[in-house]
Amino acid sequence: MAGKDTDEHGRTVAQNRRARFDYFIEDTLEAGIVLAGTEVKSLRSGRASINESYAGEQSGELFLVNAFIPEYQLAGRWLQHETKRPRKLLLKRREMAKLLIAIRREGVTIVPLAVYFNDRGIAKVKLGLARGKRMADKRETQKERDWQRDKARLMRNKG
Repeated sequence: MAGKDTDEHGRTVAQNRRARFDYFIEDTLEAGIVLAGTEVKSLRSGRASINESYAGEQSGELFLVNAFIPEYQLAGRWLQHETKRPRKLLLKRREMAKLLIAIRREGVTIVPLAVYFNDRGIAKVKLGLARGKRMADKRETQKERDWQRDKARLMRNKG
């Protein structure tokens, strides 16, 4: 039975809803993430934010930068992790090469769309290859969303 906090993969911990408004998402893929034990515990409690994060290259590898995973309160003081440290993303070599080439192109960035646990209980990040929207594109997106909402309201009232 799928609840509100699940999607097709498993239990969603954090979503970046603003990403689809600010960017054109050209491609998506799934990546693993290297986490400390207290980070996993904190994610399982459902407290994380990826709204201002992005994936960047450091020495030929991809890292998730600026993702906020709060400290796990039940752990000891010396066992805690940094809340906004860069976290290494685990990808296949071809996927990594494709993304690194895409980053080097102008106007393309990699944004995390969701952090979730898959069916096996492993933390995964859904990444989107994104190109920034201009203000006019954002207004067009807003108009389209409003029209779809009004259309659904009209159809609901008619039928």
